[in-house]
Amino acid sequence: MPLLINGERIDLARPTGDMIRAYPHLEEKAKLLRSQPVQIVEPKGLLYVQQREFAVTTPKDGSVSILGSDDATTCHIVVLRHTGSGATCLTHCDGSDTEAEVSLIMSSVKSFSNTTGYGRLEVHLVGGFNDDRQLSQKLTNQLLRAFDLQPDDVHLVTFCVTELNDREEKDIHFPVIYGIAVNVKTAEIFPATFPEKGPDEDLRSAHILTGATLTNIYDAKMEQLHIGPYFWRPFPHVDFWLEQDDKQILQNLSTSPLAEPPHFVSHIRSTLTFLKEHPFPSRSLFPDRKPRIYKKNEEGLWEQVCSDTI
Repeated sequence: MPLLINGERIDLARPTGDMIRAYPHLEEKAKLLRSQPVQIVEPKGLLYVQQREFAVTTPKDGSVSILGSDDATTCHIVVLRHTGSGATCLTHCDGSDTEAEVSLIMSSVKSFSNTTGYGRLEVHLVGGFNDDRQLSQKLTNQLLRAFDLQPDDVHLVTFCVTELNDREEKDIHFPVIYGIAVNVKTAEIFPATFPEKGPDEDLRSAHILTGATLTNIYDAKMEQLHIGPYFWRPFPHVDFWLEQDDKQILQNLSTSPLAEPPHFVSHIRSTLTFLKEHPFPSRSLFPDRKPRIYKKNEEGLWEQVCSDTI
């Protein structure tokens, strides 16, 4: 059961440029998405998803109404939704293990979608650009192939990736859209940025930087955000990296140094500092081997309900 556009199976042997020309409505939809103003999404009702994380919920969720992620350069943000149940998943993929990640988000959405015969699975892909190393194109191809391998029909509805998300300025390429949000109640997808990326932004970033695999961070039935427990070894040469100037960090720790958002280096420094302060998270962060659990309070903000604090 393949990846479909307008009910037709996609021929993945053809270049994506051919696919775009064969289905001009995809390009029109991407153009429409690119033309929308970027919305600033405040923390109330928001579940922010970092790189190599995913979250899935339904319109019945009384705590979370928006799933979102940003700071994607060569990465792609994927929204998978079942039109019958409204179950919606958002993830931020970087190409580390795309096939396994797609299988994981598929099973997660399907676990909320027991309405046999009613509705369909729709996927929206956003992110990447025409980067020099062609990492974006590689990830686009990986995602198309991974969805095509699924046992269920998956309908490609939004395709705003790589060449369809590219802008050029003084011979340098950049993504047009760096982040998106999806309204779980209405299914609306829009370009977005997020002033608050918490809770536990540094902890979650440290988990990624030390080689995490894709992690589910949300229990929709309990309406709880679960962070950890995460474990890593002391980060190699952390003092060396913290001594480097901004240019060195950008050149060595980014997949696309010229296209990163302005806060990239400060974010990496903050994460490295956190790793230096917590070389053994089993001692300092998760001595009881339990996750940090958060629920939304009456103001719609995350509040820790149990587990240790830093």
